Amino acid sequence: MPGEAEAADSPDELADATRDIADVPAVEVIGAAVVHLMSAAAVKCGLADDPATQTDLDEARKLITSLAGLVTAAAPEISDSHARPFRDGLRSLQLAFREASVVPDPIGKGPGEKWTGPVT
Repeated sequence: MPGEAEAADSPDELADATRDIADVPAVEVIGAAVVHLMSAAAVKCGLADDPATQTDLDEARKLITSLAGLVTAAAPEISDSHARPFRDGLRSLQLAFREASVVPDPIGKGPGEKWTGPVT
């Protein structure tokens, strides 16, 4: 039955999952969030299988701006070797957004540029 598996979770299983999360380094949690935001933004920018039905630049703007805030805030806390690919991916998405826009934002006013500076 639907929901039966959730109800069967024991307190021990919940404690094990909590301990597993506690063992994950912060950079991995941040990286997972970055990857999810990047993937969703890429789809919304039309970089997926069916751009005709999946492109939604309003949603992409929100995702890219959130991603820019996360990457900018996390960069000083994680090593440059982790932050650099995040910034590169973010910049690629910002450029893809600009290319997909029928009416481009002024330089410095695109999604996330408040946090990253102008992207051209």
